[in-house]
Amino acid sequence: MSSLYASLSRQFFVLLLLIFLLEALSIILFFAYKDEIDRYAQADLKRGLQFFGTEGNIGLTNAWSIVQTDFRCCGVSNHTDWFSVYNDTRVPDSCCLEYSENCGLERPDTWWTAVRPGVQVCLQPCYKQVKSWMQHNLLSLWVSALCTGVTQV
Repeated sequence: MSSLYASLSRQFFVLLLLIFLLEALSIILFFAYKDEIDRYAQADLKRGLQFFGTEGNIGLTNAWSIVQTDFRCCGVSNHTDWFSVYNDTRVPDSCCLEYSENCGLERPDTWWTAVRPGVQVCLQPCYKQVKSWMQHNLLSLWVSALCTGVTQV
């Protein structure tokens, strides 16, 4: 019985060690390929804009609306990202300086990326703003990752 217990304990330890090593490898690979991940993320987000406002994609639509409203930005890189979705003429209403129904329809002076004399409205693209917000909250992410690792051991 004790040899069975020792064998199971050893297998459990090896499994936990393997999981831990895979997590460590994931972190190392993330930092090694950070620039490539950045490019892929931006490209995927731009492709995902095509699903904005479509049936069955309410979560994506709400997420973009919240990000653009809260971070005061428009599109992944800028408002022109939406032109492939809306045929070069409009952006979602969540891109507007002041929200109103159909404000994103052919009124570039009302969008977050609008430049008015003496006023620069858009500080950074949405991607950069969200990335910066995540970096500022990185401590919370590391604490939760550490807690997960400790729990596994």
